[in-house]
Amino acid sequence: MKTREKRTDMRYTILIEHGQNNFSAYAPDFPGCVAAAATEQETLALMKEALEMHIEDMRERGESIPEPSAMREIEIAA
Repeated sequence: MKTREKRTDMRYTILIEHGQNNFSAYAPDFPGCVAAAATEQETLALMKEALEMHIEDMRERGESIPEPSAMREIEIAA
């Protein structure tokens, strides 16, 4: 019988870009995990689903789940 490991809610940074015709998102802590849709809301929902599936796949392969990276902002003259 497979025991279920304890899971903790984590907050990961995602970046959302607004293109000419759609929105896209990616998570720097999970290279290759991306989502795109016509609206920002839909993109967020798809990104959450993509991250959940990506993390589940990592667990099934015995890979460790990364800790969330710290996000920093810098101010520059532009």
